[in-house]
Amino acid sequence: MGEPWILAIDLGTSGPKTGAVSLGGELLAQHACSVQTRYSDDGGAVQDPEDWWRGIRDGVAALLSAGAASSDVIGVGITGQWGSTVPVDAGGRAVGDCMLWADTRGARYSAEVVGGRVRLAGYSPSNLVRWWQISGGAPSPHGADPLGHHLFLRNREPSLYARAQTLLEPLDYLGMRLSGRLAATPASMVLSWLTDNRRGAPLGYVPELLRRSGRDRTKLPDLLPTGSVLGGIVPEVAEELGVRPGIPVVAGIPDLHTAFVGSGAVAPFEAHLTISTSAWISCEVPFKRTDVLHQMASIPGLRQGRYLVANNHETAGLCLQWLRDSVIAPGDGLDGGLNEVVAPDYDALTALAASATPGSGGVIFTPWLNGERSPVEDRNLRAAFLNVSMSTDRARFVRAVLEGVAFNARWLLDAVERFIRRPLASLRILGGGACSDLWCQIHADVLNRRVERVADPMYANLRGAGLFAAISLGKLSLADVSKLVKVTDVYEPVAATRVTYETMYREFARLYGRLHGVYAKLNRRA
Repeated sequence: MGEPWILAIDLGTSGPKTGAVSLGGELLAQHACSVQTRYSDDGGAVQDPEDWWRGIRDGVAALLSAGAASSDVIGVGITGQWGSTVPVDAGGRAVGDCMLWADTRGARYSAEVVGGRVRLAGYSPSNLVRWWQISGGAPSPHGADPLGHHLFLRNREPSLYARAQTLLEPLDYLGMRLSGRLAATPASMVLSWLTDNRRGAPLGYVPELLRRSGRDRTKLPDLLPTGSVLGGIVPEVAEELGVRPGIPVVAGIPDLHTAFVGSGAVAPFEAHLTISTSAWISCEVPFKRTDVLHQMASIPGLRQGRYLVANNHETAGLCLQWLRDSVIAPGDGLDGGLNEVVAPDYDALTALAASATPGSGGVIFTPWLNGERSPVEDRNLRAAFLNVSMSTDRARFVRAVLEGVAFNARWLLDAVERFIRRPLASLRILGGGACSDLWCQIHADVLNRRVERVADPMYANLRGAGLFAAISLGKLSLADVSKLVKVTDVYEPVAATRVTYETMYREFARLYGRLHGVYAKLNRRA
């Protein structure tokens, strides 16, 4: 293609994406690969790291076949899911599956570590105060984070734990495979809540937090400043990928940070909404603050003294995938083999949903397939369709899922605006869910906010990873980003639809209080 480009890697929960990103923010070529997540009834959610690597290798080959010249690669940027754990041996090989951010098998051990005789939201008062003061957040008492993973492996998989020299975030695992250097950054390790995130704090793990968590320091990677170059691509990996050796690899950062960059909304209090496997609403703020009750915190951002609002919906785009793969076209042989079941693509599903009127005939879907994290952390919550009648057809079911994800986003938006103490006039929308005009408009109507869709929303994190790598290599500044990211579509709330959705949202917002006790009885593990 005749111009310098960054090899961007986005390791999303659904699988790795690779892209060639120009210094002008243009996505020159891209490739997506899906990987399998294996869920188990005991709360397990795992992936095979070798599946990631195969997808990345195939993705780079696709970029080169599309015309991206290997001689023009000037750097590598990495982003993706975080709060996950890869056990790695002394040779840098994964010795087990990656425990994903949704894996809660360590819950009982996390609850013991962070709790006490007296508990507030699952924490002993002293643990809560000290973690809050130092890091701005705290490990989950429900096990869905690196502390839970660490404790589960130590207590339930002792032989695997013994073989693991280091427990790595997926971003840092990929950085190690590419560069040969085993290291992490405060950004990649933030959900371990072991670093001092106050302004001017020194780089490193905090001994007091290590003691309170029970984490083994010898199994944690050394820390480098966020934006550091790990080193060049090692020769054997360069040969495998078909690129030249020595290309600088920038240490990976979470998808929250690259969504911030990839949205182009990088001024303070300019917000973005991501609808991917999970979902979140974030913006840059000038303060460190924590809201334990709503599982929200401001964590170190990409500018000195600035923070990003962090929160998460466990299932968003995944709800539509679940409806398609588990309900509409599961391929389970129920047709007796007479007809081949072909799963519809997402365009067909959203087109079907568009044929239903706003409000889906009064059907409400709660998108809590795997519990919830923000604005309430409740691992027992589950999804439901409410108010289903004889007139509820497939179009209404699909539209109810799209609307339910948007109602959940409104629930989160209300909490975010209280957290930042101001309303958000508009939100940039990105992620795979943002590819749907209908879903973007539903969000505008439910949120009652202007929604702006960026170019190539499904690959916005790739763009963000590429641009961040360029910034780290001194080719750009963060101030340049707002001019490089294009908004292609704007969705304004429609007054008539707003009336329908406002009535339904009021009922949606009451459902947690009415249902969480039922779910606790049905889903509490022994």
